[in-house]
Amino acid sequence: MADECYAHPRLAAVYDPLDPDRGDLDAYVGMVEEFGARRVLDLGCGTGVFALLLAGRGIEVAGVDPAAASVEVARAKPGAGRVRWIHGDAGELPPLDVDLATMTANVAQAIADPPAWRRTLRGALGALRPGGRLVFETRDPAARAWEGWTREHSRRVTEVAGVGPVEHWIELIGVEWPLVSFRSTYVFGADGQVLTSDSTLRFRERAEVEEDLAGAGFVLEEVRGAPDRPGRELVFVARRP
Repeated sequence: MADECYAHPRLAAVYDPLDPDRGDLDAYVGMVEEFGARRVLDLGCGTGVFALLLAGRGIEVAGVDPAAASVEVARAKPGAGRVRWIHGDAGELPPLDVDLATMTANVAQAIADPPAWRRTLRGALGALRPGGRLVFETRDPAARAWEGWTREHSRRVTEVAGVGPVEHWIELIGVEWPLVSFRSTYVFGADGQVLTSDSTLRFRERAEVEEDLAGAGFVLEEVRGAPDRPGRELVFVARRP
């Protein structure tokens, strides 16, 4: 099930303005160009930022996400008709024969359940053409990112057009290795409504990811660092034989 921050209609509607800096997507756009991909599957497409970015560049894109509210936000955006939107998960995909499948941002780590993760990898493999690639990022556990997940460091107030001020912060709930849980809190200034969303991420060691990819049938080509988070992220590039 998708977290409330993606699945609740009111939270999905403010997701983009609360996280406006998507410079992390530049590296993925670069890999689309590097690999000459003309057909892309955006796994965990959310509100469609990356899918629409690619579609605007003439790429044929399919975006899939289990959160109906987020997909509806994506479908309502300008240019959304150029993307094939799929409400569901990677285990239920139709044949797509894409050149590249992506999982940007937290997508890979948010699939914390091992059977669901294996199902996602198998689904991605099946959606790729032979020789097609899967690319995704995951935080390097050694960087201990969760130590900065406090209200003090994350609280901010954003003025959202048509909504009013929204106060937002995250707080660590607990660490039960390799799972790290945190709570996002949202306070809507217009009416005082308070909504929360609990999330759990799985911090996988590099060896675990490599084993999972091999088990799903992928050939690992490369592990890179994330240009926007040097020393904190691992970017996996795997190929369907």
